[in-house]
Amino acid sequence: MRDIMQRETEFTLDSVPEPTDIENVIFSLMVNPNLSSINYFNDFSEIPISPDSIGEGDNDEIGLFDIDSTGASLAMSTHAFHHHLQNDPQKATEILISRATRKMLCLGAKPVAVSAFLYHIDFADPKGQYIASGAKKGLENAAVTFDLKISDRKIRFDHFSGHGPVPPTIIISMVGAVEDKNTLTTHAFKEKGGNIFLIGRSLDDVSSSEYLEFYHGISDSPLPVFYIEDELNIQNALRELHKLKMLRSASPVGKGGLFFTLLRAAVPNGLGFDITTDAERRLDAFLFGEAMGRVILEVAPEHEDDFVDFMTEQKIPFFTLGHITKGEIRIDDRSMGYIDKMTSGA
Repeated sequence: MRDIMQRETEFTLDSVPEPTDIENVIFSLMVNPNLSSINYFNDFSEIPISPDSIGEGDNDEIGLFDIDSTGASLAMSTHAFHHHLQNDPQKATEILISRATRKMLCLGAKPVAVSAFLYHIDFADPKGQYIASGAKKGLENAAVTFDLKISDRKIRFDHFSGHGPVPPTIIISMVGAVEDKNTLTTHAFKEKGGNIFLIGRSLDDVSSSEYLEFYHGISDSPLPVFYIEDELNIQNALRELHKLKMLRSASPVGKGGLFFTLLRAAVPNGLGFDITTDAERRLDAFLFGEAMGRVILEVAPEHEDDFVDFMTEQKIPFFTLGHITKGEIRIDDRSMGYIDKMTSGA
């Protein structure tokens, strides 16, 4: 454990070779099951998944349940985290709850309550209490910051003498309220020509990313950059943008970073995207880094000026990425092919 923490402390972005061929990186990462545009593990039915059926589930891993005939619904999602929980349990727990809250707000649901289950804590390890205490602080701090009720929390202590260590894991479930599901904003791009914006800070950070672990084979790195105050500001902005009806779609930047978040938004309706990257950031960090506190938004051309004015007034960093295409994927004026080549079923 101490060796892992030391390697994480010594990790720097400069130690990661910058790839010269981004297209090669993209198609190398496409075989990662965590990033596949058709992730077979996300569907537990016996019906085979095909590219034609992707658009049927347009809520991006959030379940919707009707409460009554008035149109009111509940939104629910489940998330798990084990990366670095033993090293910084408070920050890891805050990141997990921030992710869940941001995803629900992108949809247009109001996060209401969270429950947490801390699993695989070795009672024979003195560090078990440190993990439990840190996770508790992270849960409570995130709940207060994001105005969430804690509906339940449990801890499972294990003894691993017979089968070796199992990494500590925290699992959370979040429930949100939906007044009218017809007003929800899904993650899928809606229309060719729509403007694509990134809100939140762009950073030179690839820590704990799928790109770093899968492409470079580096598993020992710190948690991604995370500022809970930035998360709160972005979440408040999302609430207002929904009220102003400026958004066609909204996606939290998640696994695989910005590129794979764009890809997940493009696939359901067979659309593409033409983006320009930030020249002040490393290209791989900009496209594949998984720093927290970022959201991709689709804004109709007629709302562009109002959106820019609003974001400027809120003093929240934002970046004009580009626009939605009929199907081609372009990065910095270079074509990466078409969306139908970006699915595992193609």
